[in-house]
Amino acid sequence: MKKIDLHVHSLVSDGSFTPGELAVHAKEQGLAAFALTDHDVIAGSDEAAAAAEKAGVEFINGMELTADFQGLKIHVVCLGFDVQNPAFQAMYKKIRAIKEGRIEDIIEFVRRKGLDISLEKVQEFTYKGLLDRYAVMRYLVSLHLYDRAQPLWDNYLDPAVVEMGLNFNITAEEALPIIHEAGGITSLAHFHKNIGLGSLDNRQQQEQAIVELHRLGLDGMERFYPNYSAEDEEFAAQMIQKYDLLPTGGTDFHGTNRPGIEMGTGMNGNIAVPYDFFRGVKERLGK
Repeated sequence: MKKIDLHVHSLVSDGSFTPGELAVHAKEQGLAAFALTDHDVIAGSDEAAAAAEKAGVEFINGMELTADFQGLKIHVVCLGFDVQNPAFQAMYKKIRAIKEGRIEDIIEFVRRKGLDISLEKVQEFTYKGLLDRYAVMRYLVSLHLYDRAQPLWDNYLDPAVVEMGLNFNITAEEALPIIHEAGGITSLAHFHKNIGLGSLDNRQQQEQAIVELHRLGLDGMERFYPNYSAEDEEFAAQMIQKYDLLPTGGTDFHGTNRPGIEMGTGMNGNIAVPYDFFRGVKERLGK
């Protein structure tokens, strides 16, 4: 079976591979296609696309969008949108203003927590000059404080964002129609997590949220994800069938920043996203 991965991160956000290295790695893993879905940033797309073409792997541009929805924070995998679309460009400027806002203050917050950090040191970890929260994270990763990146968010970056009142995002109500206007499709990522619908009390509430998101323009949801339980996987399958949602799936690969998750195969080979999902996305996009 030809396999794909529609949820992958590079060092442009919080992964450890360059966009080009991801394409090579996809080929090594035997993948037929992949999407680069960095958090709220598209700066690595051109590099990934060029490397994928050279490696003989199909590629689709993407972004994992962070959105506020009914008091929740959700992640939405956006695929195949026209990055030059004026509505997308206007929204993207708003998104980047959030992610690049008050970086010097965030650095100072982290410094007060006792870490050796400065603006000059963080600037060495920018990608194409992007000074954002992920540049701070990459510098903190270089200090080898933990064996993965998540504790850096839990202990330093997220508390800084909360203290400064920066813990807000573009809303799903605004974002989903704009991705459609730009010719893209949207899929709910890891619905079972707290960055998702995991904090809701029960499946009925999760289903109601999915129905409302679908009404707003959500096209699909992740059918496969590495740490879905059997019940999570069954629920995702039910929602996809019941509401005619587009199935997607991926590993949420972050390289060494999230050990134990491999591109294309997840945790110890526990997932295999079929090529039919990629074909379905392309058909929905009219490509």
